[in-house]
Amino acid sequence: MKNLFSEIPDTLPDELLETWVNAESVRIERIVSRGHASPEGFWYDQQQHEWVVLLQGAARLRFQEDEAPREMRPGDVLNIPAHKRHRVEWTTPAEPTVWLAVHYG
Repeated sequence: MKNLFSEIPDTLPDELLETWVNAESVRIERIVSRGHASPEGFWYDQQQHEWVVLLQGAARLRFQEDEAPREMRPGDVLNIPAHKRHRVEWTTPAEPTVWLAVHYG
């Protein structure tokens, strides 16, 4: 058994990405950020759909066609269709931001 909030390092020079399930049609990841954001000018353009829930911390996620980022707080859920370009604009540096991401389809 694993716990989504255990084994989080005190310092994170890079975002922590762990694959917890990797099957033929689905991949489940825990992502831990602490003040991390996407590099300037970088946009995710993924082959699969992504369902993401923010479990702890705070973040701003931006879609390319949006003028402003979406504020995310614990419990917020987004379903991101494949090839919908998006980026992480900001995550809180004061505490870990913990995401659960399910890639499917």
